[in-house]
Amino acid sequence: MSYQAPLRDMRFVLHELFDAAGHCAHLGNGLDRELIDGVLEEAAAFAAGEIAPLNRNSDEQGCQLEDGKVSTPKGFRAAYQQYVANGWASMTGPVEFAGQGFPQLVACAFHEMLMAASLSFRVYSGLTEGAVLALHKHGSAALKRDYLAKLVSGQWTGTMCLTEPQAGTDLALLRTRAEPQADGSYKVSGSKIFISGGEQDLSENIVHLVLARLPDAPAGVKGISLLLVPKFIATEGGGLGAKNTLSCGAIEHKMGIKGASTCVMNFDGASGWLIGEANQGLACMFTMMNDARFQVGLQGLGIGEAAFQGALRYARERLQSRGLNGAQAPDKPADPIINHPDVRRMLLTQKSLVEGCRMLAAYTARQLDLEHGASEPAARQAAGKRAALLIPIVKAFFTDMGQEVASHAVQVYGGHGFIREWGMEQLMRDSRITQLYEGTNGIQALDLIRRKLLGDGGAELSALIAEFSELCDTQAQRPALAELAHTVQARLGEWRELSAEVIALSQRDVQEIGATSVDFLQYSAYVLLAGFWLQAAATAQDALEAGSGETAFYQAKLHSARFYLRRVLPRASSHREALLGGAACLMAMPADSFAF
Repeated sequence: MSYQAPLRDMRFVLHELFDAAGHCAHLGNGLDRELIDGVLEEAAAFAAGEIAPLNRNSDEQGCQLEDGKVSTPKGFRAAYQQYVANGWASMTGPVEFAGQGFPQLVACAFHEMLMAASLSFRVYSGLTEGAVLALHKHGSAALKRDYLAKLVSGQWTGTMCLTEPQAGTDLALLRTRAEPQADGSYKVSGSKIFISGGEQDLSENIVHLVLARLPDAPAGVKGISLLLVPKFIATEGGGLGAKNTLSCGAIEHKMGIKGASTCVMNFDGASGWLIGEANQGLACMFTMMNDARFQVGLQGLGIGEAAFQGALRYARERLQSRGLNGAQAPDKPADPIINHPDVRRMLLTQKSLVEGCRMLAAYTARQLDLEHGASEPAARQAAGKRAALLIPIVKAFFTDMGQEVASHAVQVYGGHGFIREWGMEQLMRDSRITQLYEGTNGIQALDLIRRKLLGDGGAELSALIAEFSELCDTQAQRPALAELAHTVQARLGEWRELSAEVIALSQRDVQEIGATSVDFLQYSAYVLLAGFWLQAAATAQDALEAGSGETAFYQAKLHSARFYLRRVLPRASSHREALLGGAACLMAMPADSFAF
């Protein structure tokens, strides 16, 4: 299948909804609208012309492990070298280490393109950016000097080594050890599994960020430290030194993203250096984890866009039956299936979910930028709270959305969707991992309630609801948007009440946290998207009233907003009813009663 970046919609989100140029001016990075659009056009050409053509072959060829070395699919190495040479790898890197300092608001559009073009290819560079964040924030001056510039450039790549066979979500169970040495380094021993890009032939060096325990560490998660353990130990100033004592023991044979090497990594007394303070590794890793979870959300968005494009292209071309109201293409033997209501339902569901998530992604990226770059400390703190609230929703809902939209694409294609050559079944397989890694979506839902909602008694969520409520009050005065505004306003009130109910339930019975969490996250996401669709509708209505000249584009926004509120938003009601069902019906039956 082919892919073309949805540049018009991306420009709508960046410029018309979120004023990317004004945002960049506030951050002081020198980017204006003309430069942003030029970068996006080059990015679109690279994603469509260089990366997307690799996707199907990477799925069929996969990665190969021989004598401890992993070879990536044909074309990946050359494409990665071009990715680095063109400066895409350094896009978001800190400028003091030769990065370009692009804000997340702009970069997330390019990253979505990469995810859509080939998720396997993007996996290799995605975690490197998280490693840069963690090292830049927590690393010593010496580690930054020797490693950071090469990571920023993409010449070296990074990984995140958390999971062990017995320790996935529960990091308190990890066993990897780090023994202190006289020279200040540590000898790291243990095995990690599911390490994306743990070994590959794309970069000169691979820098692993490894969670391990020091000999005197306290039990549990309070005794975890973070160490930098490179494949090749850097010389002073960032050259390649001696090979470290670590190796790839195996690569996983997976359901999807077969072009991305997923490795078992063995550390056999490998030299490592502490990042941050001893026993504070989890806090350091969360710097990387939040970025990784946002990026995984973008993976779901990219998959969704690719699936929507494939389904739309096929629906316009495939001829089957006549329309229920008569022939729509009388010069042809049958009508294109896009004329059939059920196909329209699937396409509009895809379109409204993908475009709604794109708005939420940009809004979240803007908060991530302001958390680090706002001029006032209070603004940075406020943005950090907002980003923390939204990250679990973005990660979980976007990836669920990607799987749903890919499934709709298979359905639009009918039997052809089940066949490899059309590409839709690959999108379904590739997207499935996004609901699992960087914390399963169930874990994201627990995080939303335990750390975010209960953490401040719902204060940040109430502030978010109030912002959208103000938007509703304004747009309710406009006849063209009054119905949409009243619908969203009613849901916002219900969301506020439901949040209070979830807090009360959770305080009475801790089991309710887990019992309500997934449905509450889903409910929250559907209502959030409704708020953004109202904002999009208002912007489109403004453009139409101003006579912008792009009538079809803006009318499509209004149509999509109305469809979302009438046909997708009602899903929130089922999630509300389910979570109010309580924990008793989940937990009352003894575990033994689940037997066959």
